[in-house]
Amino acid sequence: MNNFFQLWNEAVITSLGFFWMALWAFILGYIISSLIQVLVTRTRMQKTMGKDGPKSMLLATFFGFISSSCSFSALSTTRAIFNKGAGLAPSVAFLLASTNLVIELGMVIAIFLGWQFVVGEYVGGILLILITWFIIRITRPKRLEAQARKNDNEEDETDEKLTWKEKLFDMQSWQKIGQTYVMEWQMVWKDVLIGFTVAGIISAMVPDSFFQALFVGSENKDLANPDFFVVLMQTLVGPIAAFFTFIGSMGNIPLAAVLFGQGVTFAGVMAFIFSDLVVFPVLRINANYYGWKMALYLLVIMFIAIIISALSMHYLLVYLDLLPDFSTVVAPGDREYFKINYQMVLNLILLAINGILIWLWYKAKNSHNHSHHHHEEGASLTRKIQSVIVFISIVWLVGGVFISLF
Repeated sequence: MNNFFQLWNEAVITSLGFFWMALWAFILGYIISSLIQVLVTRTRMQKTMGKDGPKSMLLATFFGFISSSCSFSALSTTRAIFNKGAGLAPSVAFLLASTNLVIELGMVIAIFLGWQFVVGEYVGGILLILITWFIIRITRPKRLEAQARKNDNEEDETDEKLTWKEKLFDMQSWQKIGQTYVMEWQMVWKDVLIGFTVAGIISAMVPDSFFQALFVGSENKDLANPDFFVVLMQTLVGPIAAFFTFIGSMGNIPLAAVLFGQGVTFAGVMAFIFSDLVVFPVLRINANYYGWKMALYLLVIMFIAIIISALSMHYLLVYLDLLPDFSTVVAPGDREYFKINYQMVLNLILLAINGILIWLWYKAKNSHNHSHHHHEEGASLTRKIQSVIVFISIVWLVGGVFISLF
């Protein structure tokens, strides 16, 4: 029993330590994201996406990048863009870019996994877009696309008259930035809480044998590039393992670091990271938006794109002799999380800015609220389950901290 309490405490300290390490990156990323969302009008970006040509794809990718958000938010925005006339391929490009080519995601990946994974995330994200574009062009799902557009019930957004320069000196615009910032956290905090809690539990309590059984070949940590069959099997398992989780793209990064530290290959870890849009809750929401046929079609093409992209990035780094080895990830139990270093300084500075933005949100809340909303239709059951898991996670974390006092 004493051993269990010790492991419980270690798991909680690891979870809190992981979050403390990434806190400044989260805050900075969402500040940048909020500034872009308020300063750049979405109505204009929707009008420029056209059908499915190279120009539309490029613009969709760019607008997705500057509209970076959580998976549920991106799904809602993508539906609005699709229903307003954007082609299926640009809409999917926007969705993939807004969840994979994300500023804050790159920062968190750099902290936990290193620069090779950051390159894998951004270059691989572009590959995801190109591969899905190719698959859509050769399969031409015109009937599915026509059926999916029947659910158009989005209201047009009012275009803003102020230029981005005028907004910088407008108090209402700054209040809206505060609103957007708080809204970003409201959308992701549950995913983040669950993700970091699960990462701590797996790191402290799950034996190596589990990973060796789930990811074939992971027991050989001295070999970063095993034979192709092992790499392929691990790449296939990554999205399948992610499918049954409720963890978003932010929450699964510390878990990805645990997987890599346990011997899962670069390709397997990248496939796991890319899989935030092929999880079960996303499938249900897409089914509600477009119908089950289109939802399953999107699931299949994204799964294929994830496998090809992860394998391509893996063997590109092998060719360049840049593949990271497992020793680059410091074992969670060997880390010293809470110490005076650059991370603590950055956390304190950005927590202060965080306080200012919350104050701006509070002022806007007490006056008038015209911020855009992100819908999560079709996710009621998923959200109820998630809320239960969140409650359990909070009890787990509080209990783990409490027992450390004794």
